[in-house]
Amino acid sequence: MTTMTERPVIQAILDDAIARYGQEKVQDLLDASERWLTRYPERSDSEWADAMVLDVLSFIDETAPHWTFVASRIYAIKIYADQKRKRGVDVYTDFAQNVQKLVDAGLYSPVLVEKYTAEELEKAGTFIEKERDELFTYIGLKTFVDRYVAVDYSKEPVELPQERWLVIALTLMQDEAKERRMEYVREAYWAMSSLYMTVATPTLANAGKTHGQLSSCFIDTVDDSLQGIYDSNTDVANLSKFGGGIGVYMGKVRARGSAIRGFKGASSGVLPWIKQLNNTAVSVDQLGQRQGAIAVYLDVWHRDISTFLDLKLNNGDERLRAHDIFTGVCIPDVFMEAVEARGEWHLFDPHEVREVMGFSLEDFYDEKRGEGSFREKYAACVANEELSRETVQAIDIMKRVMRSQLETGTPFMFYRDEVNRANPNKHEGIIYSSNLCTEIAQNMSPTTFETMELEDDVIVTRKKPGDFVVCNLSSINLGKAVPADILERLIPIQVRMLDNVIDLNKIPVLQARRTNERYRGIGLGTFGWHHLLALKGVQWESDEAVEYADELYEKIAYLTIDASSKLAEEKGAYPLFEGSDWETGEYFERRQYESDEWNELRTKVKERGMRNGYLMAVAPNSSTSVIAGSTASIDPIFQPFFHEEKKNYRLPVIAPDLDHNTYDVYRRSAYIVDQRWSVKQNAARQRHIDQAISFNIYVPNTIRASVLLGLHLQAWDSGMKSTYYTRSTASNIEECEWCHS
Repeated sequence: MTTMTERPVIQAILDDAIARYGQEKVQDLLDASERWLTRYPERSDSEWADAMVLDVLSFIDETAPHWTFVASRIYAIKIYADQKRKRGVDVYTDFAQNVQKLVDAGLYSPVLVEKYTAEELEKAGTFIEKERDELFTYIGLKTFVDRYVAVDYSKEPVELPQERWLVIALTLMQDEAKERRMEYVREAYWAMSSLYMTVATPTLANAGKTHGQLSSCFIDTVDDSLQGIYDSNTDVANLSKFGGGIGVYMGKVRARGSAIRGFKGASSGVLPWIKQLNNTAVSVDQLGQRQGAIAVYLDVWHRDISTFLDLKLNNGDERLRAHDIFTGVCIPDVFMEAVEARGEWHLFDPHEVREVMGFSLEDFYDEKRGEGSFREKYAACVANEELSRETVQAIDIMKRVMRSQLETGTPFMFYRDEVNRANPNKHEGIIYSSNLCTEIAQNMSPTTFETMELEDDVIVTRKKPGDFVVCNLSSINLGKAVPADILERLIPIQVRMLDNVIDLNKIPVLQARRTNERYRGIGLGTFGWHHLLALKGVQWESDEAVEYADELYEKIAYLTIDASSKLAEEKGAYPLFEGSDWETGEYFERRQYESDEWNELRTKVKERGMRNGYLMAVAPNSSTSVIAGSTASIDPIFQPFFHEEKKNYRLPVIAPDLDHNTYDVYRRSAYIVDQRWSVKQNAARQRHIDQAISFNIYVPNTIRASVLLGLHLQAWDSGMKSTYYTRSTASNIEECEWCHS
């Protein structure tokens, strides 16, 4: 009969569990192991470890969250054994040699051995802290290994978790000055491996490898021409191929029934082009891992808005549906005012507006709340009897918005006037819409076709490049970084990492590369907000939470602006700094930053410049927050404890640091918590975020229309820039008190 001592890997797992938690706490695991040994003696160590993980996961509940770390350790020891067998050495002892081997195999980029000497790679290997693998929960480690570590051509892992963090650090710091480069590598590795922050998914997956780019999302503006529409689709396909999510603004494209070359009624509107993008999303997937992700935005005054709002509904004419894209609606203040007043709303064709009025309505915004250029131009369109229009009730449009949201989660809401008022680079352009996740707000413009000529037997196409937005993201783990009091150390290295992504990226769309270099936009965000509130014992539905959001995000803003300004002093300001709100000081005035500390920073920014034209954006962080063992973005958790159904088993999901102290904060979970408090929190933090926030609204599907409308009006009136999904549920949940009031 096989004994445990003949199973060194399994014995190591059990010894580790006993040493960490004591024999009494892991007795269930010891008993299960004996049963498996007796019943299946022929199974391999790897099969045994997998079975033990499933047993351990079944032990997890609200009173025994430690089992997730036991499962993680079992999985880690299994990984270590696999890698030791493949490499022939103990894990984490051969970093430099493994880098060279994977470069030779075509799995790592040659840059790693071209930019760094063998001695530097040996030194980098000494930075590795194996113990930091113990910070992962089971689902965090499993997600990290399954999706992000380097694999060979048979899809088997060839990289360990701490090696992934270190390779990312080496990749991002490769062009720093040599005298300080290894210091920056060490700091970047510290920040990531301690789970104080995460980089964006494309950076996490692709840094140091031979394929893929490092940026998360892109935003294109489609020109109103056949060439522009098809060129845009090609650009979207190329970016989707390399793992990018896309936002597409279609507001310049003429409406159905518009004239083409003077022939009235010839245009079929935006629908066919959106369906074309829908097909692109399905057929051009993201590196074979998932289908492409495209969000299309349209203005609420566009004559095709009614068809657009029905695109994702599950009933009606399928020829008028596009189920695989996401929708977003661009909303001016004057529309929300009309909704409140139950007034009329006029829908126009943007092409006809250009022809008759001599301007593009979408190119204007209200410079102040209640007055400004957009409402003046809109009123002029309404007054011009030569301009055709469809007149509806504003509330009827809003009803269609909410109907679609409760059925499909979309459209996203983009409050364009507030976005442009807060735009620090309004001197160089306008922001029409957002990205796939509604957190990016940067200047946009269409790329326009000029000529195509045959030169020396080569076809040469000339285009005038527009601003094609690129999103470079990373996020602070509030649940770990704030209690550790390391924001002052963390944020400067995080900003440097993000800034370096801009120069390292090989974006296949040239106008996107140009925009990236002109604005050097980054998006430093956060996740783990509910985790942090739970650790501090702060109730979600409280003034204390709102005040804390205001205080914390002001601190993050200060440190981020200071870090970018110091980087500008070292490396130079972004090319369009002069004339920006950063340079004039309007950025600080608008946000009422009036303390001595802020005034001093304002002076330094004017003197030193800013390295990055856009700085902060709070993304959804769904997968990266799982890896880091915290809660997603600024969202409340779904439930303190629940089971997620997998193919062959149920995976327990437990709130981070759940115990008798934190449960009281966690128990008011996403669909129970009063969303009006969520809006208040978000409005408080939005003041300090120069871009936007992926803000989900959680409601039961039985919510009264008047209550959902009230949430949208509150979000707009409080100065929020966007809302993401409206997530409704038909599940049995605790009685919702606020949503019937």
